[in-house]
Amino acid sequence: MNRRLPSLSALRAFEAVARLGSAKRAAGELSVTPAAISHQIRQLEGELGLALFVRRPRQLLPTPQGQELQRSLTGAFGAMAAAVERVRAPQRRSLTLSTTPAVASRWLVPRLPQLREACPGLDLRIHVSHEPVALDGIEADAAIRYGSGHWPGLIAYRLFANVFAPVCSPTLALREPREMTRHTLLHFAPPGARSAPVDWPAWQRRARVPGLDAGIGPVFSDETHTISAALAGQGVALMSLALVADELAIGSLVQPFGPQLQAEPFHLVHPEDGREDCWLTTLRDWILGLPQPGLQSQAAR
Repeated sequence: MNRRLPSLSALRAFEAVARLGSAKRAAGELSVTPAAISHQIRQLEGELGLALFVRRPRQLLPTPQGQELQRSLTGAFGAMAAAVERVRAPQRRSLTLSTTPAVASRWLVPRLPQLREACPGLDLRIHVSHEPVALDGIEADAAIRYGSGHWPGLIAYRLFANVFAPVCSPTLALREPREMTRHTLLHFAPPGARSAPVDWPAWQRRARVPGLDAGIGPVFSDETHTISAALAGQGVALMSLALVADELAIGSLVQPFGPQLQAEPFHLVHPEDGREDCWLTTLRDWILGLPQPGLQSQAAR
């Protein structure tokens, strides 16, 4: 169909001026000069053979014909924009999140289908390490770390507490701290890090169990292996309760006694300029919206 239409640029200029009430604001929206906007309006009025505005000092008021044209054009441009978005190739973005093996396997990975459903264009790469990596967009874009929450150049959002206590299989029938001398202590020592957040010697300094040698027993470099050994009844592990919340809830692990030791909490961190990255803020909001470890299990009981 042969449609006799004025210049699309002139129609866009007119619609913006009529909607915003100002040639200057319309120029800002369309990224052109006010002079260009005025030229487009005069060209459109000349082609239509009528005035579209009543011109007053610092004010442009659409005529009745201008109001009718503006209503139709605003709807048409909106429909065009919606149609373009429907057929536009979906955008994709890859982000790398660095975290510890246990947080990745026990908290994040089971929930990744929710992220893919909420943001199908985001490809999340999980980098597993006990040692902090550079959040430079090359090694990683964001991280989940335990610590004070104060890292220069980074924004930190507190996620959940990091409380340590002895845990073991109920088959050990462990009830009192003094019984620990008959059982194996399972140690966790992360590679690349100076020490675990809390270890058995630190616990023994608080508990003062008579005859307990807190320095002996097998050493694992991964929390998940330590937890597996505890589940198998191989000994007693000193674990972050957040990371074994599901096992405690169903009874495959028990916390027979204290004391509990408070370590630095877990935080989600990213560079300060990440606030301008819509993909990173989407990932941040999704992680911050996840239930804290143990909350779902507690609600179900």
